[in-house]
Amino acid sequence: MNAEFEKNFRSGAPFEIGEKNPYGAYFTGQSYLTMLATDKDLAASNVTFEPSCRNNWHIHHGRNQILLCVAGEGWYQEEGKPARRLKPGDVVNIPTEVKHWHGATKDSWFSHIVPMVMDKEAGVTWLEPVSDEQYNALED
Repeated sequence: MNAEFEKNFRSGAPFEIGEKNPYGAYFTGQSYLTMLATDKDLAASNVTFEPSCRNNWHIHHGRNQILLCVAGEGWYQEEGKPARRLKPGDVVNIPTEVKHWHGATKDSWFSHIVPMVMDKEAGVTWLEPVSDEQYNALED
């Protein structure tokens, strides 16, 4: 990705990009994580994906996941359904127990906010990566 595009994305993103994502083992490509709020009841994080970065297929248990798209363009896909292109202002409500993935488009950085109610019973199961073949078949 060209440096000018990256500079413009970083300067126009509404939240700090953050540090390299400590959950990087579950991503193809580079992602970043910034915690925006944390307390015993609620947390919110900003996840930023470099172009072509995406997380593995995964399933959330015990709570829905909500994505608030804030910058760039990305993808969201549930297993067995077509991928949905995401842009700033889009909101994705992912029901519990639904296998899915999300990430950036091939040529754009992408950021979303993930608010979540803290629940010790909730969790996530990380699954297989989204293959290059699956990802490259997405229509731009």
